[in-house]
Parts: sequence; C-alpha cells; structure tokens
Amino acid sequence: MAQSSNPAAGVDNTFRRKFDPEEYLQRAREREEKEEAKSKSKKSKGPAVQRQPLKHRDFEVDLESRLGKTQVITPIAPLSQQAGYFCSVCECVVKDSANYLDHINGKKHQRALGMSMRVERASLEKVQERFGILKKRKDVESFTEKDLDERILKQQQEEEERKRQRREKKKEKKKEMLAEEETTKEIDPDVAAMMGFGGFGSSKK
Repeated sequence: MAQSSNPAAGVDNTFRRKFDPEEYLQRAREREEKEEAKSKSKKSKGPAVQRQPLKHRDFEVDLESRLGKTQVITPIAPLSQQAGYFCSVCECVVKDSANYLDHINGKKHQRALGMSMRVERASLEKVQERFGILKKRKDVESFTEKDLDERILKQQQEEEERKRQRREKKKEKKKEMLAEEETTKEIDPDVAAMMGFGGFGSSKK
C-alpha cells in the first residue's frame, strides 16, 4: 500500500489552546495566599533576636599544639578527636588551619556565638579610654626596656671590675716574685755552696 507524500495528512491540527484569564488569575491568588501563610508562620516563631556587635578575641587561636604529632583515627572516635581542627561551638571539624580561621571568622560561627557581623560604633569616651590603655602599655614597655638597659650596663660594669681585680692580682704576684728574687741575691754565695745550692736566682738567662 502506498504511503501519502504529505506527512500532515490525516492529522487534526485545528485545535489551539486558548488563554483563559480567569484561570491564571486564580493561580496568582493561590500563590499569594501561600506566600502570606509562609511569612506568617515565620513571624509567629518569635521576636527577632538582638545580636551583639562583633568583639575582638581575648584568647589566642591554637593552631600549632598538634603539629608533628601522630594520632590514630577511628570511625567511632568523637569529632574532637578526628583529624583536623574541631570547633566546639558549631561542633564541626575543619581539615586545615586556613579554613579553620575562615570558619571562626565567618558568619555562621559568629551567629552561634550570639554576635552579628556589624562592628559597634565607637564613641568619644571609648576612644579616649582606648588611648589611655595603649599609653599605659607603652609606658610599661618603655620601663621594661629601660630596666633591661640598666641591667646590661650593670653587668658590663661588674665584668670590668672582675677584669681589674684579676689584673691587680697578677701585678701583686709579679711583685712577690721580684721580691723573692731580690732576697735570694742577698744570700752569701759561700753559704749557698755549703748548703749545696748553686744559687737561688732564676734559671732564665
């Protein structure tokens, strides 16, 4: 049986979908109602949490205490004993130090600590107080440097005094040896010969 050369023959393509404004309006209303219900459910969870502004850390971040150490890792070990850096606030393990620093400085960690990512605006009184603290710290550091200089100077003086005392002892020894040589020269050579001594002088020529 021969097939028709026209591929559209026998296909009814006279039906066209018509745009119904009422149907799409109803869909838009339903979508708006769902969004309103979601927003109400979010608001009903409670008032917004007032977070504190960012604060500087008052402790040093430990990044080197476990360097060069060998540790056996087991699948059933707690997170704090796994390989990497453990955050006790977020209860997670970070594999390297760079990512760990990014984590503890990040938004999620700061929110867990109850802080926002905003910095408190400093007042004039706080700036003056901070200047006072830094000035006191500088005075203490300068005092310690001055104290160190004094200690070094004192040590140098003590070392010079010890050297001077050693030089004086050497001079006294030399004087004693010269005095002994002079006394031996005064002895009669006949008496020295009777005693079997050739002389008490120095053997150096």
